[in-house]
Amino acid sequence: MAELSESLLDSAFKISVEDENEMHTLGVLLGRKLETGDLVSLNGPLGAGKTTLTRGIGEGLKAQGNISSPTFLIARTHPTERGIDFVHIDAYRLSSPAELDDLDIDFAKSISVIEWGEGYAEGLTDSLLVIQIERFLDSEKREVSFSGSGRFENLAQLEKDFK
Repeated sequence: MAELSESLLDSAFKISVEDENEMHTLGVLLGRKLETGDLVSLNGPLGAGKTTLTRGIGEGLKAQGNISSPTFLIARTHPTERGIDFVHIDAYRLSSPAELDDLDIDFAKSISVIEWGEGYAEGLTDSLLVIQIERFLDSEKREVSFSGSGRFENLAQLEKDFK
């Protein structure tokens, strides 16, 4: 998280997630709160639960279609019942932020999630929620850290909703 600004880290909070079902539920709750122009950067090791969380976000947004990792496609766009596009991006195979820019995604008019977003999501929108997932090899438990800027600069209400 070295690239994150001090102001993002100042507003951070953490929660524990016991298993895959709780990770999905967390995503559903988060998806219900996201608005046009919001960008979520998901970070953590392989198998941490980034795609599970994204599936939950898609469900919370009532996105259409199967929410699966777009690793080889890089990005998938799903219409939602709210009429806002949900853009799911996997930056794992990108070598630079310029490649993300080449996708020509209108972040201001969509709700977007970037898996492996650290180093790619910063500066794309005014409303950035950074989620870091830490996994433990001996259990399904995860520690999920939240920090943000713009609309997510004050995470007190989000923290209250998730705890």
